[in-house]
This record gives sequence, structure tokens and C-alpha cells, in this order.
Amino acid sequence: MNHLQILDYVVFFIYFIGVSGYGYWVYNRKMNLQKNSGEMDSKDFFLAEGSLTWWAIGASLIASNISAEHFIGMSGSGFALGLAISSYEWMAAATLIIVAIFFIPIYLKNKIFTMPQFLSKRYNDTVATLMAIFWLLVYVFVNLTSIIYLGALAINSISGINFFWCMAGLAIFSIVVTLGGMKVIGYTDVIQVLVLIMGGLVTCYLALT
Repeated sequence: MNHLQILDYVVFFIYFIGVSGYGYWVYNRKMNLQKNSGEMDSKDFFLAEGSLTWWAIGASLIASNISAEHFIGMSGSGFALGLAISSYEWMAAATLIIVAIFFIPIYLKNKIFTMPQFLSKRYNDTVATLMAIFWLLVYVFVNLTSIIYLGALAINSISGINFFWCMAGLAIFSIVVTLGGMKVIGYTDVIQVLVLIMGGLVTCYLALT
């Protein structure tokens, strides 16, 4: 059953086109600059050229850790187990504070930006490569597949669009956005956090009244 109205589709498409268009624009700009300079710098792609502000980094951290697995998986667990499932996020918040205070300064002082880089300096390149391959496989075949599946399931349920095309659309949208690197992800995550907060507050109000 189709529960969305025309205005809902318009909002969805405007958001998807705007975010993906911004990502593709930044990607083209980077490629043109690299062609002119003849240099390909992966640090600019993964570290957003060091231009992200603290509030953009904080928003990106929140948005990147909230996805379909939380909206659908944790909501279902909350219905089955109660509010105890929220302890998962409370513990994550405490862990992030500890990491930010005690670990991040050490990493920044030694110019360490990834865990494989840390393992390479602490042990050797073999250990770093093994960890990188392991987590790449976990994210590709476990995390990303479950997130795309659950996201497509939600879209299919509220729109009636074919499940396969929902998955394909989410995958293509993700690829186009990430072409621009962390700079695009950081600033688009700010928008997503605002939408998440406002949507969450409205949902709580409607659910409790």
C-alpha cells in the first residue's frame, strides 16, 4: 500500500538530487585541480583537506553512526526488550568522550589518522594490511549490505517502489555522494543531523500524545 503523497516524493527527490549533485560537483572540482597540478593526494579525499569545522565533524560523527540498522533494528529491539537497548548508545557516548580526551590527542600528535596506520607504525605493514582487509570485508559484506537492505525495506514499505530498485538507488546514491570525499560527507551530514533531530522530536511528540 502506498502511504506517500506527491509532496513526499518531491522532498525525497530534491534531497537526493541536491546531496548527490553537491558530491559530484566537488568530485569534478577535485579532478580538475588534480589534472592541472598533476598530483593525486588521498589525504585531501579522506581528511577533507583539513577544512572541516568542529561542529561539522561532530555532526558527521553522529550522522555516520546512525543508519537503517538503528532506525529499524534497534527500534525492533526496543519494542521487544524495552528501553534497556538504549544502553548501547549511552555506552557508545561515554566511549567517544574517553577516546576524544585520551586517545585522539596522541594520534594527532603522531599524525596517525587510521588504525591500519597506527598498526603499521606500532608493528609492521603486514599487520596493518591484515586489519585493513578484514574490516573492508566486514563492512562490505556485513555492515553495508545490512544497511542497504534495511534502508530499502523501509522505503519499499512506505512507498511501494520495487525492493530491488530501492536497494540499487541507495547504493548509487551512496557512491555518488562519497565521490566528493569527506568534505562532502561532513557538510551533508550536518543537514542529516538537523533532519534527524527535528524528525526525532516530532516522532516522540506524535508517539506520546
